[in-house]
Amino acid sequence: MPSDPSASAPTELDPRRRRLLFRARHRGTKEADLMIGAFVERLVAGFSEAELDELEAVLEYPDVDLSDWLTGRRPIPPECRTPMLDRMAVECAAPGAGLPEGLRRP
Repeated sequence: MPSDPSASAPTELDPRRRRLLFRARHRGTKEADLMIGAFVERLVAGFSEAELDELEAVLEYPDVDLSDWLTGRRPIPPECRTPMLDRMAVECAAPGAGLPEGLRRP
């Protein structure tokens, strides 16, 4: 498994990681696809098995809830809060989250 998450082309990932990447990129809303898909694409290659378990649990939440939590429109309920969801919220709340580097504003 490559230690550099940026070197994770989908064809180089094991089946579980490819499946999670597909689920993250095909959420149902374009905003969620971009935010969650970009996060997973960037980091999935380096996730431990425990982190993959956490990611699978996060991906079970509805898009409406995830979008609100990850953009900060609503706080993450304490019963849903996990280290993975907190990490996603920090990264996805950044300006331009989900956009390719070339499209982000400085």
